[in-house]
Amino acid sequence: MGGPDGKLRGVAENIESGELSALAITTSSYSTGQSITWVDGRDVELWERAHRRSAHSVLTVDHVMASSSLPIFYPAVRIGPHWYGDGGIRLTAPLSPAIHLGASRILAISTRYPRSRAEADASAIDDYPPPAQIIGVMFNAIFLDLFDSDALTLRRVNKMIECMPPKERGTLRTVDLFILRPSRDLGKLANDYEARLPHAFRFLTRGLGTRETKSNDLLSLLMFQSDYLARLIEIGEQDAEARVEDLGRFLDGKPAAD
Repeated sequence: MGGPDGKLRGVAENIESGELSALAITTSSYSTGQSITWVDGRDVELWERAHRRSAHSVLTVDHVMASSSLPIFYPAVRIGPHWYGDGGIRLTAPLSPAIHLGASRILAISTRYPRSRAEADASAIDDYPPPAQIIGVMFNAIFLDLFDSDALTLRRVNKMIECMPPKERGTLRTVDLFILRPSRDLGKLANDYEARLPHAFRFLTRGLGTRETKSNDLLSLLMFQSDYLARLIEIGEQDAEARVEDLGRFLDGKPAAD
């Protein structure tokens, strides 16, 4: 992924050739409390909003590691003078970086399984909620609820813009959104691989009560073992193939079911 100097391979070349307009990675600063979106691209206009801003940067492996560093469980990463962690902590509008960079269509991949009403109402625990269940609910509120809320807001804004006369829209524009979601509950899937975790890590997670919940969202966030990741990739490929016609229409700029 990265060269000897840590830079992400191919980014500069693709930007120079015009194949790529911009690439952005978002991190959360533990030092200042801000959400920082690092941007590498051509003719990029930086933006600043409440508690979040963008910054020009040559993107490196450190940016990727910081953006995916789940708080408490994985170490912060130092970039310049400050320390950074998972980009979703303070990013209240997850779709905003793509929109700021000029996107007219967004393909978003969510890790939230679209549960039926019966599945949503079914309890994942039988007794008092263990720490694993509580932490999983909290992380879902931070990382997944904000995404779904932002997607709903985007669609509402699109409808509002469409109702406006073109001459009154100014710089406002509609942005098409297509969301892919997993066909399996990744929390329940993680339970199938729990026994294969390294002994020390398994001891830690079981101490948090991962064996006491039927849908282990916390474990699915922490599990980076190869067999589980390979299964996720396999599910992702199958889900994309099942929507290949809709994906093709969307990428061609045509309306597609979502």
